[in-house]
Amino acid sequence: MSTFMANANTVQRKWYVIDAAGKPLGRVAVKAADLLRGKVKPEFTPHVDCGDFVVVLNAEKAVLTGKKLEKKMYQRHTGYIGGLKEVKYSTLMATRPELAMELAIKGMVPDTTIGRKALTRLHVYRGSEHKHAAQKPEALEF
Repeated sequence: MSTFMANANTVQRKWYVIDAAGKPLGRVAVKAADLLRGKVKPEFTPHVDCGDFVVVLNAEKAVLTGKKLEKKMYQRHTGYIGGLKEVKYSTLMATRPELAMELAIKGMVPDTTIGRKALTRLHVYRGSEHKHAAQKPEALEF
């Protein structure tokens, strides 16, 4: 018996909806990253992009446990001298919760061409409405 190897032509992609309301941000990000990567499929092949589409709803209602809201910082650099910008997660969750969720998921996906392609299949929304009803996504409970 030989080992099954998926290829790009045979991958079947499904759509999933994850409701982040009341759930820890990291737990939602782990589930989304696994689905984007395709690790939940029995035909997972590491060198083939066999992941699914993921829609994350209610990103503003995701919970950060402990004192992460006050202590955790989002840092970026402008590229200029002294250009380090820092934002507390309490501010980030109040103004741009979609970015906080995308950053968490991006950190869990490999920084390769497959990982970058997988992130294009991620859709994060602040509220409970999304525009992907035509794809008939199935709700994922965990």
